[in-house]
Amino acid sequence: MTRTLLCALALTCSASIAMACSGHSKQTQSCAPGTQWDYETQSCTKTVNS
Repeated sequence: MTRTLLCALALTCSASIAMACSGHSKQTQSCAPGTQWDYETQSCTKTVNS
């Protein structure tokens, strides 16, 4: 019983720490070679070379 309560407490604390860090708005995004970051779709898209 004590073990279960300690696990629940640890999970609760780790979740609250993760939520406290969610206030950041700008991050660096790395895309795979041959792709680039598309701000409109907010994802990596294939680079078109013509």
